Amino acid sequence: MKQSFTDQMGHPVEVNFPPKRIISLVPSQTELLFYFGLEEEVVGITKFCVHPKKQFKTKPRIGGTKSFHFDRIATLQPELIIGNKEENQKEHIEQLQADYPVWMSDIKTLDDTFEMIIQLGQLTDKITIANQLVVKLKDDFQKLKDVVANQRSISVGYLIWQNPYMVAANDTFINHLLGLAGFNNVFHNKGRYPSVSEEELREAAPEVLLLSSEPFPFKEKHIAELQKICPDTVIKLVDGELFSWYGNRLLYAIPYFLNLRNEIFKLLS
Repeated sequence: MKQSFTDQMGHPVEVNFPPKRIISLVPSQTELLFYFGLEEEVVGITKFCVHPKKQFKTKPRIGGTKSFHFDRIATLQPELIIGNKEENQKEHIEQLQADYPVWMSDIKTLDDTFEMIIQLGQLTDKITIANQLVVKLKDDFQKLKDVVANQRSISVGYLIWQNPYMVAANDTFINHLLGLAGFNNVFHNKGRYPSVSEEELREAAPEVLLLSSEPFPFKEKHIAELQKICPDTVIKLVDGELFSWYGNRLLYAIPYFLNLRNEIFKLLS
């Protein structure tokens, strides 16, 4: 039976309900679909959909988040494709929309995430588990808020790329989570993912530089390079998934943020 939904970009999406053949173009949403129990329904993923590991090894891959193999997608005959405004390229999504129902998310805040989870629960006939997840996440983030309220804020820069150095800044999900975790992003007034010079890094003078594991895989060797640029700054590698994946991976974020704050306070003392 056909049923109509509206995605987070305001587009109407009509699907056979519940959809039996789903392709996900976004790693965090892929993991969420498997969390919902849609093992059989998810028939295609991207090469970056690394969680859960079992499904990453066994499910057909349709390319990357920004480079689809349209012939592979056609072979899989999807009844629903799930994408994201930031992760996927507009022209590729429009090409898919000509042939398939495509539901798009648009995530910049935690509330956007909760809305996405509920809407995907409705879309895939998994509303009960979706509601339960949102209740748990709201409770977890309230606990984080209570802890952070009693501690001082820490000024940080969050690097996502090298050559050139790029940071997560205003109007991004990463910046939003940094704020919730009690970090003051020194680049919050810049455009979303600006490149910054070595001089700008020095002048911003964050107490801490966080080096993300994705999209650029920062390693220990990069700490020494950046320490020369910012000799008075604490530099720390962080798990990029926990700062940028929206979905059930956020269940791991709260203890991670709290532990990270404790480690940083010790390093700053």
